[in-house]
Amino acid sequence: MTSFPQHLLDGYRAFASQRLPTEQTRYRELSERGQSPAVMVIGCCDSRVSPEVIFDAGPGELFVVRNVANLVPVYQPDGGAHGVSAALEYAVNALRIKHIVVLGHAQCGGIRAFIDKIDPLSPGDFIGRWMAMFIKPGEIVEQRERETMQDFTIRIEKAAIFRSLENLMTFPFVRSRVERGEIELHGAYFGVAEGSLFVLDQATKEFRSVRESTPSS
Repeated sequence: MTSFPQHLLDGYRAFASQRLPTEQTRYRELSERGQSPAVMVIGCCDSRVSPEVIFDAGPGELFVVRNVANLVPVYQPDGGAHGVSAALEYAVNALRIKHIVVLGHAQCGGIRAFIDKIDPLSPGDFIGRWMAMFIKPGEIVEQRERETMQDFTIRIEKAAIFRSLENLMTFPFVRSRVERGEIELHGAYFGVAEGSLFVLDQATKEFRSVRESTPSS
């Protein structure tokens, strides 16, 4: 019988002895009253990019959905299974969240595999079909003249954030609340090596460094 990973058991024991005592009241309140996070984060399942860690969030503060390349599909109410869409529907209609953040990151394996067109991105597998959502029918994604591979990769990683924000607006229950000012959509990009965070400026469509910006009053 395969043993449960020891480092996870050690991690839990550290949590139970150090962090839990300081947050026990919070956990009890969440258990009794249920969750009511104001923010939903749609991030990548990459183990280096944890929204709770990046935003220093406590229990109950973030409603998080993670998938390959932080992609949001278009609204498609068919007979298929749609995990991201289901989570989005629950967050908006049941939890009444106020903000949706699409969190992309550097060195994204899904984006790099998409760019390189390497295995297992064959037409019949799961990753290939999933990443196919990134482009529209007939759209061509290619490296620009004199653009380095690094710059190309970063551009496409950020483009995935824009596409997910665009796809969010295809959901009627999201669009209606955005138009009424009840929900705000945000984009963010995390630099793994430096631990840097860039937030999308909706006016200029550029990502601005959080470290270099002045904190909001």
